Amino acid sequence: MTESGAGSGTREPLEGLPVPELDAVLGQAVPFDRDRWLPLLPDASWWPGELDGCPRVGRRPRVDRRTVFSVAARAGTVEADRHLLVAALVWGTGTKARGVRRRGRVFAGTPVAEIDARLGAALAALRERGPVEAYRAFNNEHGIAQLGPAFFTKVLYFAGGGAGAGPYAPLILDGVVSRALKRLGAVDGKWPEAGWRTDRYRQYLDLVHGLARQRSVRPDQVEAALFHHGGRAS
Repeated sequence: MTESGAGSGTREPLEGLPVPELDAVLGQAVPFDRDRWLPLLPDASWWPGELDGCPRVGRRPRVDRRTVFSVAARAGTVEADRHLLVAALVWGTGTKARGVRRRGRVFAGTPVAEIDARLGAALAALRERGPVEAYRAFNNEHGIAQLGPAFFTKVLYFAGGGAGAGPYAPLILDGVVSRALKRLGAVDGKWPEAGWRTDRYRQYLDLVHGLARQRSVRPDQVEAALFHHGGRAS
């Protein structure tokens, strides 16, 4: 696969990948513990109220993609952008205390005003110039300490609402998806496990959107299929 994009031959390794139904993707739910998150936030106003309405399954409430999309639909103000950031982090983390503490470093490592400015700038880039430029913003001049690509692409994905400016909708790229791409031979041997450059993200979007068009599915259905494949034991 080239740095600039995917050719017809590079999509062949993914042609047999089972793709889940859209309802299953949007219903992908993750348990969370509100009490572990609140002490890590700058203050309680950062907590999105939608999460308090999530259904409980066993001991814990669970937040699904639909709920985070509903939070993201309010984005555009400082408070709503904060809620999007927190909801995306909660959905992507789960209940393990160690993981929650690691994600909480986002709020400890950067002053609140700077988080607001950098988050707002990256989301503006998404709306105005599309996900590749938003990725570039988060990955460079508007980066937030402790918020790497695996999580800022979650923010971009939900902010995009399943669509995006230009030819691409933003998609999640994390270590599990990356592992699937390598296992399936869809990327070259130099593809990293983390810290992807902007041109790599563009390459990923081109690959996944191309397969989605072939299958007549949404790109996030392909992303979910890759995540499932990457999470399986090899």
